[in-house]
Amino acid sequence: MAQRVDTSVNRLDDAARAGWLYYVAGNTQEEIATKLGISRQSAQRLVSLSVSEGLIKVRLDHPIGRCMDLASRLKSRFALDLCEVVPSDPSSQSSTIGVAQATAAEIERWLKRPDPIVMAIGTGRTLKAAVEQLMPMECPHHKVVSLTGNIAPDGSAAYYNVIFNVADTVKARSFPMPLPVFASSPRERELLHAQPMIRGTLALAAQANVTFVGIGDIGPDAPLYLDGFINDTELKALQQAGAVGEICGWSFGADGKLIEGLTNDRVASATLPSGEHSQVVAIAMGKRKLPGIRAALTSHLVNGLITDELTAEGLLNLG
Repeated sequence: MAQRVDTSVNRLDDAARAGWLYYVAGNTQEEIATKLGISRQSAQRLVSLSVSEGLIKVRLDHPIGRCMDLASRLKSRFALDLCEVVPSDPSSQSSTIGVAQATAAEIERWLKRPDPIVMAIGTGRTLKAAVEQLMPMECPHHKVVSLTGNIAPDGSAAYYNVIFNVADTVKARSFPMPLPVFASSPRERELLHAQPMIRGTLALAAQANVTFVGIGDIGPDAPLYLDGFINDTELKALQQAGAVGEICGWSFGADGKLIEGLTNDRVASATLPSGEHSQVVAIAMGKRKLPGIRAALTSHLVNGLITDELTAEGLLNLG
């Protein structure tokens, strides 16, 4: 990371003003020079400084017609409260950068609210990529709560649990779920959830104003399997039971209903907040996730979606 330029606070203030005038208000450098009472060369240097100092962050925010049309159709088809579709990378169908940036922007919009909110966060690769895109913020009036345990099967911290990353970046009060992702038995889960500290975290998660979750598939490369949370026998049992996706470890079938028994008896995660009082946004993309995404949308496990063009097209073609 480049070292911050040694400059005065006043100069950074001027750079911020120049950057805003150029990138947001659409002024030319000559117009900026006139408004700030400086030379055109100075205006040019200040605009450049606003970028090099990280005062200006550029995101693609063009209302691309095709993406807007796909989002509108998905929103209507699945009765969604929120749907955003970003362009697919023509050179890579697995790149999550566009979806991650759109998710980061949506998270930031919620965190910029002046009134206190509770934000619930799930886990997953794309969600982790989104959190890494967040701008530093000061949000001590908000609470961010994890829906999932943060302990992997070997006792290490679960790599894709993002609660600490969020809290560190936006300086909000954070409430991790100090549990394994899966308990060893239904009885152990019952005992863990009965602990006063855990009960309080579960209750807070149920009150979330907005929730962001990833959707995992239950194919041969299922994240739960690759990351060691379930074994080969458990994966095959879920597949035979008709599981097509999972959210925070909760596996569900094509109808969106949770699979009875099996690993769902041991999931230590909180249940998803109700869409009646929470905006529950799924961040998911990719062909192999289509059955799971569709199931989550049709059953209203989630009422929001951030995805890419190819996934949106796939969902609409599934009927």
